[in-house]
Amino acid sequence: MPLSANNPDRTSWLHVDKNSDFPIQNIPFGVFLTRDDIITIGTRIGDTAIDLGALHQLGYFDGIPLTDDIFLQDSLNDFIADGRKTWRAVRDRIAEIFDSNNTTLKNNKSHKEIVLFRLDEIEMQLPVEVGDYTDFYSSIEHATNVGTMFRDPDNALLPNWLHIPVGYHGRSSSVIPSGIPVHRPQGQTLPDGATEPVFGPSKLVDFELEMAFITTAANDLGEPIPVDEAEEYIFGLVLLNDWSARDIQKWEYVPLGPFLAKNFATSISPWIVTLDALEPYRVEGPKPIKPQLDYLKSTSKKKSFDIHLEVSIQPEGAKENLVSKSNFKYMYWNISQQLAHHTINGCPVNSGDLMGSGTISGPTPDSYGSMLELTWKGEKPIKLKDGTERKFINDNDTVIMRGFCEKDGTRIGFGEVSTKLLPVFKKK
Repeated sequence: MPLSANNPDRTSWLHVDKNSDFPIQNIPFGVFLTRDDIITIGTRIGDTAIDLGALHQLGYFDGIPLTDDIFLQDSLNDFIADGRKTWRAVRDRIAEIFDSNNTTLKNNKSHKEIVLFRLDEIEMQLPVEVGDYTDFYSSIEHATNVGTMFRDPDNALLPNWLHIPVGYHGRSSSVIPSGIPVHRPQGQTLPDGATEPVFGPSKLVDFELEMAFITTAANDLGEPIPVDEAEEYIFGLVLLNDWSARDIQKWEYVPLGPFLAKNFATSISPWIVTLDALEPYRVEGPKPIKPQLDYLKSTSKKKSFDIHLEVSIQPEGAKENLVSKSNFKYMYWNISQQLAHHTINGCPVNSGDLMGSGTISGPTPDSYGSMLELTWKGEKPIKLKDGTERKFINDNDTVIMRGFCEKDGTRIGFGEVSTKLLPVFKKK
């Protein structure tokens, strides 16, 4: 099926700013609460939110086999479970409805009043009910930096790293949408020079610049997903901030890996940008340093995406400070390899599962994806515009991540994931 929604010459009768992340070529999917306190599945063009539940009830998706309530739900899980053929048909139809040459809805004032919302009239929700959350560790620059800091620089990468997409299973109950604040976590740490741990607030709270893909129901128990078929089961991508408490992590991660240092919060952007929308921005990823096993080898070279990524820190009442500029294309292990590896042992993947990329760091110091790297364990503090310095994230700082693709005058973006770090939780 051709991706007619991707036509770069298409314009919309809805207003779209020149540098908008959401032109008619994007058509992301999300869930929002309307001004009437009704929860619905929707999309966005420019700064206009579109109620797909209302659009469907008014007959605009006639001819596409959809259940009556497919968009009248509080998550995208069922729609995602319908598969890629349905996603494409719906996205193409939305592009037709809002094309500048189509006046059917444009000239229907009563329908527009039901379907269209200003952004200040809606409240974005978590787009999927996340059953399972996996976090990978797939940036060679990040893994090398961390290995250099905490081990021998000559052996920064562990022996398995160049052979498998390393990952771990996280906690889905603390996955939250942009705008929901998180509290500084508490736990055990081992202060420098101490022989016994102490309990208290983490002093080294960090962000991790990541992206994540969201899957459809893909396989049965015992059935692997071939690397060349993996994208058929990937609905789209979001920005992801995997909050980390480095001092808690340092004490607890041996022998089984991250636990309390990671599971207190994972923030994602609310609009899911489909893999179809990202099709024009495909690029080749890094060349393998060591030969990869056959189940990780794809017949296609362009399995990565050129997505520009930025991180800013905003102290309370102060201006934003851009602290990192990275790119998704730096990932050593791509999303197809990650999904193929995840299922090679027969692990079933369900609709709405969230797969984090791991911290995305680039080759230069200004492209590192965490404060751990940007300040090199706090040895090189970042000076902000208000004169203060940061080794890690302070209470009441807001961390903002943004991502976008740009090519031949067309820009596709993810909006932002913005999260404020509050002090330790205190019961009122």
